[in-house]
Amino acid sequence: MSSLAETAAYDVRAVRADFPILGETVNGHPLIYLDSAATSQKPFVVLDAERMFLEHANAAVHRGAHTLAAEATDTFEDARADVARFVGAAPENIVWTSGATAALNLVAYSIGNVSVGAAHGADAAASPYALHPGDEIVVTEAEHHANLIPWQQLAARTSAVLRHIPVHDDGTLDLDAAADLIGERTRIVAFSHVSNVLGIVNPVAHLVALAKDAGALTVLDACQSAPHLALDLPALGVDLAAFSGHKMLGPYGIGVLYGRSEVLDALPPVLTGGSMVTTVTLDHAEFLPAPQKFEAGTQPVSQAVGLAAAVQYLAGLGMDAVHARERLLERRLRDGLREIPGIRLLGDTADPSVERIGLCAFEVDGVHAHDAGQVLDDHGIAVRVGHHCAQPLHRRFGMTASVRASTSVFTTEAEIDTLLDAVSGVRSFFGVGR
Repeated sequence: MSSLAETAAYDVRAVRADFPILGETVNGHPLIYLDSAATSQKPFVVLDAERMFLEHANAAVHRGAHTLAAEATDTFEDARADVARFVGAAPENIVWTSGATAALNLVAYSIGNVSVGAAHGADAAASPYALHPGDEIVVTEAEHHANLIPWQQLAARTSAVLRHIPVHDDGTLDLDAAADLIGERTRIVAFSHVSNVLGIVNPVAHLVALAKDAGALTVLDACQSAPHLALDLPALGVDLAAFSGHKMLGPYGIGVLYGRSEVLDALPPVLTGGSMVTTVTLDHAEFLPAPQKFEAGTQPVSQAVGLAAAVQYLAGLGMDAVHARERLLERRLRDGLREIPGIRLLGDTADPSVERIGLCAFEVDGVHAHDAGQVLDDHGIAVRVGHHCAQPLHRRFGMTASVRASTSVFTTEAEIDTLLDAVSGVRSFFGVGR
């Protein structure tokens, strides 16, 4: 197995000291946290940033004229600028949401409202994004439910047709099928940057090119790429993208919708109320420009401050270094799992050109995923078990649930080896395969 000693650009021991929860024990064992794809742990700088804001600068943003309110507003907007910089964007391209699910639903409902208006003859600036009966929305077979169900609902509302790009047995997308599917009736192409089950980095440039040739809008689920890859969303060419704070060392309750300015300017708001208007009469309202027009009501201010601290922390490590280290951890994990009898990896391939993040999902022959997870938990190892909000993909591989191990910036080689040792004993623990 490859050693990380010469490839790590940061000291993982120093990084581990930044995460207070890693000092905990579970069932008498030191905690080994391999569930970062579900939710990440938070370093001191994130916890401190949120607490310090609440202790010293807490006030309503964009609403008060007093000094504290002005300071809070500046801090809030500085956080937007920090997060924008992290993904290569401008602040006006960043919309705060409560999470990636909310961001993706915002887009789907906004397009749905445009479509309903167009059906009734409304002359809206967003009319190019309206869906009509028979128009097509293309997703992939590997999507998280948050990037599938909103499009199912939108198709049902507009009488559009939902189509999907299949995956090969090795988990890679069938790009020949994608070329056939994405055509003159395609209006939206929505896909994940990285599969939350397979860990595979999808060919964004290829899919964006197909969508652009068809004149379709591209929507990227970047939840599993933002914590692990250097991101430049404008350079990727996507029209819209979503990611969540809690998966990238940040707080809960904060997410981001990135959008190209012309797209955000054209789409109408979904939630309405205070803080997103210019003029309101009893009969009419005029809205602020993007991103504020999408940010009605009370904002997740301390959470935004915490997320800004998280992206600064990641940037300080260097995202290229983060990915390089986690890529080697993934190989160590995947190679080790291949050697254990009775383990079936989802979407496995020995092709080194397939890029992945540090994530593997697998099935233990003869043992339900939840039972396998319990054995690992008895060893202090936290993994995810279930369908990972990706039932169609599991069904594609003929299973209902799997065990998923996912790494983060603090994961060590020794932790991977401890996991592999524990997994190797699962079947014998249940008397399977003797």
